[in-house]
Amino acid sequence: MTSQAELAVTTRSDPRWRAVMTRDPAAEGTFVYAVKTTGVYCRPSCPSRRAKPENVVFYNTPDEAGRAGFRPCKRCQPNQPSVAIRQAEKIAELCRLIECAERTPTLGELAQQGGMSTYHLHRVFKAITGLTPKNYATAHRAQRVRRELVHSASVTEAIYSAGYNSSGHFYGESPQVLGMTPSEYRAGGANNDIRFSIGKCSLGVILVAQSVRGICAILMGDDAQKLARDLHARFPAARLIAGDADFEQLVAKVINFIEAPRLGLDLPLDIRGTAFQQRVWQALRDIPEGQTVSYTDIARRIGAPKAVRAVAGACAANTLAVAIPCHRVVRSNGDLSGYRWGIERKRILLEKEAAQ
Repeated sequence: MTSQAELAVTTRSDPRWRAVMTRDPAAEGTFVYAVKTTGVYCRPSCPSRRAKPENVVFYNTPDEAGRAGFRPCKRCQPNQPSVAIRQAEKIAELCRLIECAERTPTLGELAQQGGMSTYHLHRVFKAITGLTPKNYATAHRAQRVRRELVHSASVTEAIYSAGYNSSGHFYGESPQVLGMTPSEYRAGGANNDIRFSIGKCSLGVILVAQSVRGICAILMGDDAQKLARDLHARFPAARLIAGDADFEQLVAKVINFIEAPRLGLDLPLDIRGTAFQQRVWQALRDIPEGQTVSYTDIARRIGAPKAVRAVAGACAANTLAVAIPCHRVVRSNGDLSGYRWGIERKRILLEKEAAQ
């Protein structure tokens, strides 16, 4: 018969016990623990007094604990969706409300709809989406205005259809939102000169493009024509101009940086994206050469610890390879995970940086 001391040792050696001792919210949904002396099972983060380890039994799901004869704790309600899940569902509802509203709801209106205080809503909304409610509304309007500029009869109609209450407000934001004037965007980038050149490096084919504001694309692949088509799709009506000898020197800088990262890459960039994407991309540029961080680390650095998937999406949307070093972001366990230009290129880039 197993002694109480042996049972205690078994429990303490289980990594789940540490999660119980620290009431780790990250362990939510991965297991529950039951207490034999009370007949109750709890979440890992339950605030109730901790049980003695010899009395604890771990189960993968609430159903397993229930079938074993334990009842759910009335305090942490482990048989109900977690607080985090309920909050995420509520914030998703509020996001849909923002997206469907004729005008942007105020923070007070959102808080009332969500049954929270304005302070709590602001904090939870940012933690889950990575943006404040105001910035989320701004990003959504920007997405709508891009769509409306293509389909509306005029720029003014597009601006108001997208939810802006004044054209002056939008024109003040348009350089960051569109990277050009609304009329130029509506024309697919017309009147914008994009110089580009295609070269080769150890990673394959590379395309570098530059607008008047700076480098607007660094694309990698195996097919030069496909990269050119990708650039055209991004700027469908811009004047795409083959780079001259001076421009070739700029491309050479990018290639030299790929081959020898220690050289650095100090070039002006034309970065276009949502407010959230730009926060992520800036955090990526702050990662020192030769180091890697996880998507979770980036989410924490930008003050949005629950927005890990959104961070991964922002990395995938990056069109400035190496200049915005999304290759330095890996999974929490060190795996390389996805990369817009292929896992093998990501591996080679990291190896080059580690060897410097």
